Amino acid sequence: MDIILALKALIMGLVEGFTEFLPISSTGHLILAGSLLNFTGEKIKVFEIVIQGGAMIAVIWEYHRKIREVLTGMFTSERSRRFAINIIIGFIPAAVLGLLFNKAIKAVLFSAVPVALAFIIGGLIILWVEKRAKSNPVAVRIHSVDDMRPIDALKVGVAQAFALIPGTSRSGATIIGGMLFGLSRKAATEFSFFLAIPTLLAATFYSLYKERALLSAADLPLFGIGAVVAFISAFLCVRWLLRYISSHDFSAFAWYRIAFGLVIIATWLTGSVAWVD
Repeated sequence: MDIILALKALIMGLVEGFTEFLPISSTGHLILAGSLLNFTGEKIKVFEIVIQGGAMIAVIWEYHRKIREVLTGMFTSERSRRFAINIIIGFIPAAVLGLLFNKAIKAVLFSAVPVALAFIIGGLIILWVEKRAKSNPVAVRIHSVDDMRPIDALKVGVAQAFALIPGTSRSGATIIGGMLFGLSRKAATEFSFFLAIPTLLAATFYSLYKERALLSAADLPLFGIGAVVAFISAFLCVRWLLRYISSHDFSAFAWYRIAFGLVIIATWLTGSVAWVD
């Protein structure tokens, strides 16, 4: 394998793992990192989806006890059954809209400037929701993912669908959407983690099936490097984020998004960086 390609795959895996579960958009960062590394093309878009699957396995690893409890109690425990149904309900909006509009979104929005604008708008929304949460803390009515109702899951699922716009952030949309709809910061974050499992799993297998003609056995080492690195870095990030939210809000991520988006737009306007679509 070309050592330069392997290094690029490793960097992309790190970018994916460290950004997938933070409200800063893994897809947006992958698009920008791929542009800077000149690591682009149809096959690379499949690569980016596959390494998201690697990050998703980190959540399964972290929450394997909860997942096993739900799977074994599906037919005997009302709580496990409700939780599984909520995950399915939350998954449906993004799945349906993704199938309908994914091609159009990729054609129009997968470039530096739309991503930068989504970064900035998303950051402003996070600041607004955090300010709202501080001024009205009694609005929180759900403190555990086990207390969610199907309508709560549907609302968060609709919020997740906005993450089809690159730069929006899947985790950001679900966490901030959950907080907006009455979930505590911890419950919203954990539900975002669990909702990532079917969402990223479906995206990975759908992308592999749809683009199978582009791939060959020679791609396995490259994809493997990216997926393994994404898994390790995502696992570390999930552990860190759970500690972080116990004493912090998401305002720092909002300011990061705004600053990063402004830098991208400035470099595009001045031509100091040749962003590659």
